[in-house]
Amino acid sequence: MSEARYNGRYGCRFDPERVATPAFVVDEGLLADNLAILAQVKKATGCRILLALKCFAMYSVFSLLRGTLDGVCCSSPHEARLGREEFGREVHSFAAAYSEGDIEQLAQTADHLVFNSFAQWTRFRTLAEGVAQAAGRRLEFGLRINPEHSEGAVPLYDPCSPGSRLGIRGADFRRDQLDGISGLHWHNLCEQDADCLERTVAAVEQHFADVIPQMTYVNFGGGHHITRPGYDLHLLIDIVNRFQDRWGVQVYLEPGEAVALNSGYLVATVLDVVNADLPVAIIDASVPAHMPDVLEMPYRPHIVGSGEAGEKHWTCRIGGLSCLAGDVAGEYSFDRPLSAGDRLVFTDMAIYTMVKTNTFNGVQLPSIIRYQPENDAFVVTRQFGYEDFKTRLS
Repeated sequence: MSEARYNGRYGCRFDPERVATPAFVVDEGLLADNLAILAQVKKATGCRILLALKCFAMYSVFSLLRGTLDGVCCSSPHEARLGREEFGREVHSFAAAYSEGDIEQLAQTADHLVFNSFAQWTRFRTLAEGVAQAAGRRLEFGLRINPEHSEGAVPLYDPCSPGSRLGIRGADFRRDQLDGISGLHWHNLCEQDADCLERTVAAVEQHFADVIPQMTYVNFGGGHHITRPGYDLHLLIDIVNRFQDRWGVQVYLEPGEAVALNSGYLVATVLDVVNADLPVAIIDASVPAHMPDVLEMPYRPHIVGSGEAGEKHWTCRIGGLSCLAGDVAGEYSFDRPLSAGDRLVFTDMAIYTMVKTNTFNGVQLPSIIRYQPENDAFVVTRQFGYEDFKTRLS
């Protein structure tokens, strides 16, 4: 395949033949493009923007991100420690529930500790304050609320679906237990535009209008596809400004996808092509091990130079090398038949990929590579081997 096929924001700007596979490649130039958009939002609103580590935790690029972003949001003591040690700015932590051990660790690393229930808040407040004070740290506390407003997200990713364990509903909110609470947090969006946020804000104001004035900050959560082409930036800016002016609070946003959207790739090599009901190209990567969201969402990832089934000259199924029968990315068409040795480039693979990889079947974990377009250079950040597989098991 010629290098000319790999140009532009939605292809890739490097020659995949130069990459040993399997490998995640993150384009630092595309990361910088996303940061420029987020900086525009910050400048226009004065809001603070956090990186959601659950989506993208490639700490070798934190030095690039921290110039624009205000910190990180975390869901575990390990994420919080990573944010404290490697990002070095604000660290916000939320989990559906904490253990005593979690609190002892988080009080030494987090700046904002958000609870999912009043029971957890009352149980752990004294412990958290004591640990933070002993460490000479100032720790703020928040509560996660449930707006009880869904925006059509995939049920698996909808925190406001019926029976959700995430966030305190208006009817259960204890107005008499807010002493020491300085912030509210919610999250209900998934890859969505600002109109969804506008309707969510209205729902929050309906349920919690008497609580918001008592806060110093309100966190709008993540799921805002701010850096996606066509996203309504003007509406987002207007929503944030109106909310801050109306309530006199600091607004936080905590996107994960928007930070690294369309900036990363998974480069794989075709190992074989077998004939089933249609040709199946087997690659040196694995969907459940390297791209689990393809099965969980589910969705069909784009491959550079491909089309929908039947759109181009030759149609095949792309499958991984594991023993799972469902290790399949989908059906694709190409200008010519694939053969062993061909490189395939899966797009938008920086987000919810490296953080979710696993060693099912002992398959080789992809290397992690940074591409620097200004000098056409590859920097290999991490390579994995047998010990990484072995030491996870005993």
